[in-house]
Amino acid sequence: MHRHLSRQNLSDETVADAVSMRLSAAIESLRTADGGLESRLCGDDWKFMWAMRNRLAHGYISADLGIVRTMVSEDLPEFERNLRRKLDDLHDPCELDKLD
Repeated sequence: MHRHLSRQNLSDETVADAVSMRLSAAIESLRTADGGLESRLCGDDWKFMWAMRNRLAHGYISADLGIVRTMVSEDLPEFERNLRRKLDDLHDPCELDKLD
């Protein structure tokens, strides 16, 4: 998503489509992860994220680019930080002991 956004903003239809599909795929990958990762990372917001994924992936309704912009600019940075922290914990031997 960052690479697409570095080329142009979401006002470009091609970039908006590419970012939307990457966002949909990212949300989908959380859903298929083992151990309820989506709930640990997103908490109560997960149901809204999944609903957005459905709109993007299945075209139930045309996705509001305003919502996509808000997700990318406001929600994505915090989400990425949380995900990176969780990934770092998985690579930390001390944290792995806590999972057993």
